[in-house]
Amino acid sequence: MNIVAALAVKELMIKNNIKGTLVLWPGIAEELVAAKAYFARDGRFKGVDAVLFTHVSSNLQTRWGGGRGTGLISVEYTFDGEAAHAAGSPWRGKSALDAVELMNVGWNFKREHLHYLQRSHYVISDGGDQPNVVPSKASVWYFIREMTAENIRSNFKALDDIASGAALMTGTTKTRRIIGSAWPQNMNRTIAEAMTANIKAVGLPKWSKDDQAFAKAVQKMLGNKETPGLATELSDMGSPPKIPVSGGSDDIGDVSWNVPTVTLRFPSNISGLPGHNWVNGIAMATPIAHKGVVAGAKVMAATTLDLLTNPKLLKDAWKTFEEQTKDIKYEAFISKDDKPAIEINREIMATYKDALSKLYYDPSKYDTYLDQLGIKYPQLEKK
Repeated sequence: MNIVAALAVKELMIKNNIKGTLVLWPGIAEELVAAKAYFARDGRFKGVDAVLFTHVSSNLQTRWGGGRGTGLISVEYTFDGEAAHAAGSPWRGKSALDAVELMNVGWNFKREHLHYLQRSHYVISDGGDQPNVVPSKASVWYFIREMTAENIRSNFKALDDIASGAALMTGTTKTRRIIGSAWPQNMNRTIAEAMTANIKAVGLPKWSKDDQAFAKAVQKMLGNKETPGLATELSDMGSPPKIPVSGGSDDIGDVSWNVPTVTLRFPSNISGLPGHNWVNGIAMATPIAHKGVVAGAKVMAATTLDLLTNPKLLKDAWKTFEEQTKDIKYEAFISKDDKPAIEINREIMATYKDALSKLYYDPSKYDTYLDQLGIKYPQLEKK
């Protein structure tokens, strides 16, 4: 969507001699929250006037301020102990896996005493080699989420203390690695209002009967009590809720504390889906996604042109930015020594990349990806 918008704006800038610089930057490793905080830390947004971010959604909307979703610290703890034969001489071992499990028990007891808006979860990323060897090394990976940077730091300290206690109980040593982080978001009101005006001008896509039938079939398949199909009315511009709403995290939050930023949500998906589930990818192969991208790109292009041609809008956006950030000093959760975990998912990609390449869309042979898959839209049931 951003690429389409940038190409359209570039063409208009050349045609109408509009001065300015467009920068497309990659939101890589989004689900690891392992890129944007590093960009911010390393000064990649110095000299940038405004950032227009985007995320797929089921409506066309933007919002300002914070209070929705969480920030987080993503951290992996590794414990080192001593291996031993688990049957022959287990007393000679110091189990790193025991440390991991004790840490998890400690944190799960701690949850009762945390604010109800916090979210925290973990996976054991390394549990040892095989059962008959006392594990000399084991790792656990945590996401610690909260609504404010202060509370994130506080919960992270509590987690770190629990890890130290687990190491002490098992006679192991602990190390930790910050994999990614995200500040709570702080979206710019001035730019959000300008973008909302463009959203109203563009409007939602005109969905076909097939689009609606497909969306309702997906919603029904998931067992949803209601199957409204695709949105036909625009959502209002979002604003800070009276009561904070917990939820997911995105490291665009770090960017939003460094430069006036907004996120445009564009309607290329279906409402009522669980998220991080295979069904969330279904719409991407359909006309729903294409129509949503076109609508979103129009809004993004129009808002970019507003910022390029209206100096007052940009000046007001920076005034708003100063007002919205005056009481909180941004300091990244990552240190100057933390490095992105670029090796994560490398093994998975190596395993599946060749197999996936056979499924890449070939526009030289097929008009749509559905044609390539042999699906007649809107195919609602298996053949």
